[in-house]
Formats: sequence, structure tokens, C-alpha cells
Amino acid sequence: MSTFAFGTYRISDENLLHIEALKEAIEAGIPLIDTATNYSDGGAERAIAKVMAQIEDPIRDKLKIVSKYGYIQGSRLQEHLKTPLVASKDVVTFSPTCYHSISSEFMQKELTQTLKRLQLNSIESYLIHNPEYYLYDAIANKIEPETMLKEMFERIYEAFVGLEKEVAEGRIKSYGISSNSFAKPEDAADFLPYQSLLELAQKAADTLGHKKHSFTTLQLPINIIEQEGLACAKWAKEAGLTVLSNRPLNATKDGLMYRLAEYEEPRYYFHTLNELLEICEAKELKPLYNLVEQMDMNRHKFGFIGDYDTFLLSEIVPHIKEAIEKIDPAVRDTLLEYIERFLNAYREMVAYESAKLTKTALKEHFRDCDKKMQICALKFLLQQDVIDYIIVGMRKPSYVQEILALKK
Repeated sequence: MSTFAFGTYRISDENLLHIEALKEAIEAGIPLIDTATNYSDGGAERAIAKVMAQIEDPIRDKLKIVSKYGYIQGSRLQEHLKTPLVASKDVVTFSPTCYHSISSEFMQKELTQTLKRLQLNSIESYLIHNPEYYLYDAIANKIEPETMLKEMFERIYEAFVGLEKEVAEGRIKSYGISSNSFAKPEDAADFLPYQSLLELAQKAADTLGHKKHSFTTLQLPINIIEQEGLACAKWAKEAGLTVLSNRPLNATKDGLMYRLAEYEEPRYYFHTLNELLEICEAKELKPLYNLVEQMDMNRHKFGFIGDYDTFLLSEIVPHIKEAIEKIDPAVRDTLLEYIERFLNAYREMVAYESAKLTKTALKEHFRDCDKKMQICALKFLLQQDVIDYIIVGMRKPSYVQEILALKK
């Protein structure tokens, strides 16, 4: 039977609520923390270190930490653009803000930074993070499938050799791969044939004269909607590997993303809305009034809370800045407090509204569910014998308590 792990995607060392939640989870017995070099631009790993410093040694000694490398983003991307961290032939340019590399050279540098941020000499396992970015690039450039896979496996083999060296040096106890492509249909262009990984790992071990490889872990998305990854998980368990499932509550279906969770309607939403609208009745704030009014009218149109988060940064925030840029600075700070309260309440309302749409759209999957969607979705994963750890984001202590109660 599987158990829960603490996922640190979007966890920051600057958020006291995140720190409190992580500490509570560790002290309550959560056995594994999953993180990555690019989560919050290294902030997730720094948050772990901050909490570990407050934890007693017996608990620290039992805790397993898994991190991942591959993405070149944020401050690391800025460094790379000034002085390349890795040869250009080993880098995939996915977008202007996202580069990717799984080379040994890059891995060694990233592991050094990971251990420094974590304030540790060694971690349980270090994973290659989504190596399929090479496949995306190869598909876009119309490289033949056979040639593409041959190059993909060569890159993975070279990375395995580097990871085997790190095991020998004691900086990691084992290694593995986290990939969305493990959960794709076998006929998908970006499917990553996982059956070849053990052979590649042993080849890497043989190259270095190691008797046995240290490839131990697979991570992939599995949830009540997307169950394709269970085939990979079954293979991995039969091969003696540890299986970590991610995205337990974020599912895709027919090209759309859904959050498999239900929320209470925020009772204070209309108070904060009317409070802000009343302030914005002044002529100079009419653009802000119109924006807030439009937001309220469209609060039920987001099918996924992540869509709103993207829309907030790309559309709403720029319009708010434009609407208040000419406001007297003496008044602006007070106005911003009202805006912040409204935005916090608005996000909760969007989550509440989108959950209603989700339950309707996915009613076939939750027909026998008499509890909140998240409870049924997580119980489904707990019952899967081929999964060892279910990685759940727990950014608030209340989330930690809800997860722990479910396990009990």
C-alpha cells in the first residue's frame, strides 16, 4: 500500500506558511520529500534546509530527500546566458524562459548547488527531470523516430554514467528518472520506452566497473483520471524499483486540465468585492472599477485554477498597475491592501466555481464518490500496490492535517 510524500513544487523559503506546513509534515512522520533544482528558483530546497535545522536528529535521519535536475530556468538561465553552464549541443531550448539539459556536466553542477542549498552532504536519490524535452525538440525538427530514440538513450546512458560516479563518491545514494512520458500511450511520439532503462543503467555501471547499478527510482503522473502510468508502475515494481506518483490532483482529459479538489465558497468574497468597488467609485479609479466588475462577472469561466493563475499574471496584474500608476502614492498603499484582499478572495471563489465545473465534466469518474473529489482521488492512489509514494503539495498546515487524516 502506498503512502504520502511532501511535494515542494511552489514551496518557497520566503513563505512562513510553507515553512510551517513542511515542519508539521516532517514531525508527523511524512517519510519522503520530493523537490527539484528549479522549484521556486532553488527556494524549495532552501526551505527544506531551513526546516531540517529545526528537526531533531532521529527524525532527520529517517527522512528521505529526492531532488531532480534538468531545467535551466530563473537565475540559472540568466547565469547560463552570460557564461554557458553546459555545451550548446547538450541544451534544448524549449522557450525563451526555459532551457533543458540532462548532461553529466550540468548534473554535477546542479547537484553541487542542490547539496549546498539543502545543507547536506548526500541525498537519497537524484532524478533526471523530464528528459523527454529532447524528444519534443526532435519531433519539432522532424527527426526520424528511430534516430530520435537512439540519441535519447545515448543521452540517458551518459547521464547514468555521471550519476553512477556520484553514487561512488557518496553525494547520492541512488538515482532515477522523473518523466511525464512514462505515462503516455506506447504509440505516442513522445513516449519514453522505460523497459530499456535497466539495461542502460547496468551498462553505465559496467563502464565504471561497478558490480550493480544504482538506478532505483521512477516518478511519473498517475491519478484517478490518468491511469495509463499504472502499466509503467507495474513494470517498475516487478523490476524492484521505487515508484513515486505525481500530479495526484491535477489531471488532463481531452486536452484540458482539471483540479481534482472541491472547496468551500468563501463567505467573505462579496464583502471584499463591494468594499473595493466602493473605493473605486472615484472618477480616477473608474478603469479599476470596470476591471474588478468584469472579473466578478467572469469568476465562473475558469475550468482550471491554474488557468486563472496564468491569466492573473499575464492580464490582470498589468491592468491593475496601469489603472493605479497615476494615483497619489499616499493613497496607493492603502488601495493596494484592498486589492490584495480582493485578489485573495477572488482566487478562492474561482477555485470554488471551477470545482463545480470539474465535478460535472468528470462525473463518470466520481459517480461512486460521496466525499470531496480530492478524498476519492487520493484514496484511489492509496489502494494501488504498484505505487510507493504519492507526492502531494501541502502548502498549508491545514492541507497537511487533511492528508494525514486520510492516511489514518
